[in-house]
Amino acid sequence: MKSVVSQVAVVGSGISGAVCASSLARNGVSVTIFESARGPGGRMSQRREVAEDGKELVFDHGVPYFSVSNAEVLGLVREWESRGLVAEWKENFGSFDCISNKFVDIQQEGLTKKYVGVPGMNAICRALCHEPGVDSKFGVGVGRLEWLEDENLWSLVGLDGQNLGRFQGVVASDKNIVSPRFTNVTGRPPPLDLNLVPEFAVKLQDIPVIPCFAFMLAFGEPLSAIPIKGFKIINSEVLSWAYCDSSKPGRSASSEQWVLHSTTEYANSIIAQTGLLKPSEATLTRVAEELFHEFQSTGLNIPLPFFKKAHRWGSAFPVTSIAGEEKCLWEKNKRLAIAGDFCVSPNIEGAIVSGMAAASKLISCLQ
Repeated sequence: MKSVVSQVAVVGSGISGAVCASSLARNGVSVTIFESARGPGGRMSQRREVAEDGKELVFDHGVPYFSVSNAEVLGLVREWESRGLVAEWKENFGSFDCISNKFVDIQQEGLTKKYVGVPGMNAICRALCHEPGVDSKFGVGVGRLEWLEDENLWSLVGLDGQNLGRFQGVVASDKNIVSPRFTNVTGRPPPLDLNLVPEFAVKLQDIPVIPCFAFMLAFGEPLSAIPIKGFKIINSEVLSWAYCDSSKPGRSASSEQWVLHSTTEYANSIIAQTGLLKPSEATLTRVAEELFHEFQSTGLNIPLPFFKKAHRWGSAFPVTSIAGEEKCLWEKNKRLAIAGDFCVSPNIEGAIVSGMAAASKLISCLQ
C-alpha cells in the first residue's frame, strides 16, 4: 500500500471528479480515482455499439456539448483545446414545433460557443484521469467509506469487501455515494454513512433528479430534410432534443449518427412501470420503437436506420443546487468533500466549478 502522506481518494471519474483529481495532482497531492464503470466520463461517457454488418459505432449518448461563462473554467477549456482534447462545435441549432411541424428560432453559429470533447466527449476525463500523480482504478466500486478516528484517516472498502486503502482525504463526486437510490439499485446501504457528517445529512438525503432515455440512431445517408444539426423539440410528450452526433469535430463520417433525448415525463412513465433496476432488453426495445415513431411523426422524412438502440439515463440532471457559494460540501476535520453538478448547477460547467472548489479545499488543508 502506498504511503498515506497527502493521499486523496476521489470516488467517481465524471468531469467533476476528473478535474478535481487533476488539480490535486498538479499541486503535488497523490490521488487515486475509484470508478465502478469500465471507463471514465460519467454523463460525458461514450457508448460503443456494433451494427448488424459489424460496423463499429460510437455515440456521445449523454451530454451533447457544453458551454462556458466562468473565466476560470474558460482558462481550463483553452488549455484542453491546446492539447486537442476539446473543439468548438460550429453548427446552427434551433427548435422544432411538433404542432406546426416547422423549425423555429434557428440560432446563428457563434452566438453561444458549444464545446465538445475530441474524439469523444469522454476524451477530457480520460486524459485527466491519466495525468502524472493520478492513479485510476476502473471497474472498482466503493462499497463503504469508514472514518478511522484513532488514525485520523479514511478507509475505503470495495463492493466485494476488498480493502482499497487508507487516505488522508476523500472527494465524493458521485451523489449516489449517499443516496437512497444506491440502495434501491444494489440492495446495499449507501457507502457513506451520513451519521459521520450530520451537517450534510439534510442537504444530501435525497437529491431529486430528472431521468431521460437517450436514443442512438445510425443512417446510411444524411437526413437531408433537417437543415440544422441540433434542435430542441417542443410540443412533444415523448421527445425533447435531437442532435447529429456525427457532425461534431473529430467524428467518423462513415454514417450519419443522431442521438435523441426523451422528455422527463416519458422517462418517468417508463420508470413507474419498470422500477429503478436495469431495464430489460424488451423494455429498451419498446422505448426505441416509441421514440423512433415519434421522430418519424415529425414529417421530416426520416428513413429507417441501420442501427437503433435506447439507453436509460436514470439521473440525467439534478433538480437542485445544494452547496451555495462554497461550490462543494466540505467537512474540514475529516477532510471530506462532496462535489458535482448538484452542488452548483446542472451542467458540465457547474460540475467543473465544483470539482475545482473541492480540490482547493483539500490543497489548503493538506499543504
